[in-house]
Amino acid sequence: MARILLEIVTPDKVVVSEEVDIVTAPGVAGEFGVLAGHAPMLAGLKIGSVHYRVGDREEWVAVSGGFCEVTGKKVTLLVEAAEKAHEIDVERALRAKERAEKRLQEAQAKGDRLAEARARAALQRALTRIALAERVKAGHPR
Repeated sequence: MARILLEIVTPDKVVVSEEVDIVTAPGVAGEFGVLAGHAPMLAGLKIGSVHYRVGDREEWVAVSGGFCEVTGKKVTLLVEAAEKAHEIDVERALRAKERAEKRLQEAQAKGDRLAEARARAALQRALTRIALAERVKAGHPR
């Protein structure tokens, strides 16, 4: 099977750079998959999980929104943050969830819609990280 180069890049580092069989990503218009030879495209990404496979090995990465560029030989995900599932610190993610919930309540009480949107995004990032880490730990990440 032909492979495609996957690069997941944050402002700080390259999280993944590997030839893969298939990539699925959380697009703003819905999840999409990419194989080698895929038509070129650009897509917005939402907070969620990226899944990729190399032979029998499957990997998952939590991402925090961004953009995807696909060429026939390469998939580049430019994201705000990315964390491999097996590297997620669940305790840290739980603390982030608690902080986001508190900020959300405060923003709603003040009627601050911008702060509320930011808190909702932080909460979604934390919930994504927690769910992905727990699913991988349980042996069924999908």
